[in-house]
Amino acid sequence: MVSRDLAVVGAGVIGLAVAWKAAAAGHRVTVFDPFPARGGASWVAGGMLAPVAEAWPGEEAALALGEESLRRWPAFADELRAQGFDCGLSAHGTLVAAFDHADADALDVLARYLDGIGRRAERVTGRALRREEPGLGPVRSGLLVPSDVFVDNRRLLDSLLAAARECGAEFVAEQAEKLTADSVTTASGTRYVDAVVLCAGAHSGQLHPDLTTAIRPLKGEILRLRARRTTLPPPRHTVRAVVEGRPVYLVPRDDGTLVLGATQYEAGFDTGVRARGVRELIEAAERVFPSIAEYELIETAAGLRAGSDDAVPYLGPLSDGVYAATGHHRNGLLLAPVTADAVLAWLAGRPGPEGTLQARPDRRVKERSDAGEGQRREP
Repeated sequence: MVSRDLAVVGAGVIGLAVAWKAAAAGHRVTVFDPFPARGGASWVAGGMLAPVAEAWPGEEAALALGEESLRRWPAFADELRAQGFDCGLSAHGTLVAAFDHADADALDVLARYLDGIGRRAERVTGRALRREEPGLGPVRSGLLVPSDVFVDNRRLLDSLLAAARECGAEFVAEQAEKLTADSVTTASGTRYVDAVVLCAGAHSGQLHPDLTTAIRPLKGEILRLRARRTTLPPPRHTVRAVVEGRPVYLVPRDDGTLVLGATQYEAGFDTGVRARGVRELIEAAERVFPSIAEYELIETAAGLRAGSDDAVPYLGPLSDGVYAATGHHRNGLLLAPVTADAVLAWLAGRPGPEGTLQARPDRRVKERSDAGEGQRREP
């Protein structure tokens, strides 16, 4: 592979994964972000790697890309570990719980869908679910999804940042103000490069006209709690639940803390934490895992996911040659390996990995064109 000067705009999990893999492959990498690893949604993520548990009818492209990336995760983690960094990848699967009859009906829809497309998810009673996690409350029924695991998002970000620097990536603590296919302009000047990869998450639409209406910020609030000496420890698995129609997840950490999330709604670029969001999360989680009421609340935070229309990211060249690696919705951590491998493929002139073609940035233009053509052909 010919070494190239590569600019990476954004240093969340996607930008850091791209920077690390590209620098390790011999490219000269410069990353632009005023707060690398800390300033975006990745820092406040739950860490779930759960393409099956998050699947839904009509989102087959998102499922295929997520599963492709999940297959790459063990090697991705092993490469980091070989360089001396541990990202906290867990081998424990995911439990999906339904609290009442209506929630159980919604879970039945998911179970039938997964069964119909041949994905492994075992339907179980509430009693069987409590055998897996004795701290669960009176949930009605559930699914066991052993393939969907989780990672410690903050350990991963710190590992990627250190690994990228160790491989020679340069970090510029400035915000990109303008991009072209061969330059990045900040307040202090313009850097000319061979290629630019846009990984700025929810802010990507502000940096490129092709993405202005394609990406929107989706606010999500999360809480971090710590078990006390007198409480039950956190669950071993990720626990996803629907409580009276509201989704909630609990993701354990090795240090005895628990990530609880997440609300999701549109509020522009506001990252303030609402009291209502905190109350809703705690109330829902307490009904699923009652012991959480006695946990110590140690952090409240909000992040901005980069939402797309179809829950699929935008991966590939934009109209002016800037490469897009953004719009990962709620799956940035999951999709980091396949996105980084896609960038390496583009730089080498090869097609991206399986599933990335469906994530091409021009698909919205093509879909509108196809729809218009269909209307013209109507009698």
